[in-house]
Amino acid sequence: MLLHHFLEFTARRLPDKPAILCEGTAHTYGEIDAAAGRLAGLLAHHGVRRGDRVAIFMDNSAQTVVAIYGVLKAGAVFMPINPLTKADKLAYMLNDARAACLITEPSLCGVWKEALAQAATVHTCLTEFQTAPQASPVCRDEPIDQDLAAIIYTSGSTGDPKGVMLTHLNMVSAVNSVGGYLGYREDDVVLCVLPLAFDYGLYQVLMGFKVGASVVLERGFAFPVRILEVMARERVTVLPGVPTIFTLLMNLGSLSRYDLGALRMITNTAAALSEEHIRRLRNLFPQATLFSMYGLTECKRVTYLPPEQLDVRPTSVGRGMPNEEVWLVDESGRRLPNGATGELVIRGSHVMRGYWEKPAETAVRLRPGPNPGERVLYSGDLFRTDAEGWLYFVARKDDIIKSRGEKVSPREVENVLYSLDGVLEAAVVGVPDAVLGQAIKAFVVLAPGHAYSEKDVIRHCLSRLESFMAPKHVAFVDAIPKTNTGKIRKLSLA
Repeated sequence: MLLHHFLEFTARRLPDKPAILCEGTAHTYGEIDAAAGRLAGLLAHHGVRRGDRVAIFMDNSAQTVVAIYGVLKAGAVFMPINPLTKADKLAYMLNDARAACLITEPSLCGVWKEALAQAATVHTCLTEFQTAPQASPVCRDEPIDQDLAAIIYTSGSTGDPKGVMLTHLNMVSAVNSVGGYLGYREDDVVLCVLPLAFDYGLYQVLMGFKVGASVVLERGFAFPVRILEVMARERVTVLPGVPTIFTLLMNLGSLSRYDLGALRMITNTAAALSEEHIRRLRNLFPQATLFSMYGLTECKRVTYLPPEQLDVRPTSVGRGMPNEEVWLVDESGRRLPNGATGELVIRGSHVMRGYWEKPAETAVRLRPGPNPGERVLYSGDLFRTDAEGWLYFVARKDDIIKSRGEKVSPREVENVLYSLDGVLEAAVVGVPDAVLGQAIKAFVVLAPGHAYSEKDVIRHCLSRLESFMAPKHVAFVDAIPKTNTGKIRKLSLA
């Protein structure tokens, strides 16, 4: 089973079913599959061969989906790149992966032209491929499931971006496991406002195409009212989001004007939802089941919390998903019992092959597993388990704050900040302090009509936390810096 086979099987079964709904136009499975086949022929005509890397630098659109599957049908490796990427970073990724081809769009020419001037290996740039040859030849050198399907670059918050190598087996396994526990259906209409360069957005298409669902593609969530109109018109049943999106939704006074009764499922990842966010979301959409999840680019998804557990353990991200094993280890690599705190380790067919041509960085994350010859993924994230083995995110190992000789989890302090009425967003970092080593600083975004002093916030935290965990400094800001995928840029704050 190769990744693009899901599209081909569904196109044969449901050729006239809308696969992509974008900007008011429906594109059927038959149309998407045929267009991807024509693109594969065009790529072959331009000398793209099995295993070549093809960068896709496009905004969310039906053409982007065609590009992904066209590259796969050609036996090549697709590299989705966020359209907000700047020229220098784009050039870095093209050179790092030694890309053979760039598929892009004219509207982004101010960026890709500058990047191409620095990219020696790119021999073909395609901006229009509707006129590709009609023939749809099968790739003569068909890949196997051990071949790479994609290279997805990490955000690079701690240095140059790293290319996560994902095989067909990796990605098919992730589609089967995640789509299985979420229960995507043929009659689903999935809203995707997340970039297809972000694995969370990309997998909405991959999972939807496996079962024959319709995916509503939008370029973002900058205009929430327009998105709500689309959701109501298309009878959206699945809403994948991140905390930033849900915060915007929850603070729209006009939300009740839209008929969102078809919505049956909400999913969240990238960053954990606070208890207050969970409560408000469930009140707004009582008919929808809510999945809290945790994942990372290196293996797509790791855990999910079954919706029936939300009332029992609302801050948990659940347990490992199907066809996977997870456990916690201490700093020496020893497995830890339930009730402990340690680094999360992941074992499964969805774990990446490694970082593209970065053996040292790969060796840090992929280490020997319990069986001879296998490697497992060390996440770099700290979790704790309760007595029953449910997982709770603590912090990135690099984000732990050491104050007064104690270790402080930013997440624990942020949860308390969110319990203060009117707090829309909160982030906590450690800043240098001559006496404490690191002092805790909180950044807070308040809803309109709410006002607090620094002392008010500190007093609130002291009433709920040990004294060493309470912030020493509080900054009230209009916005908290985030990556394109909704994760808070802690380094920028620090």
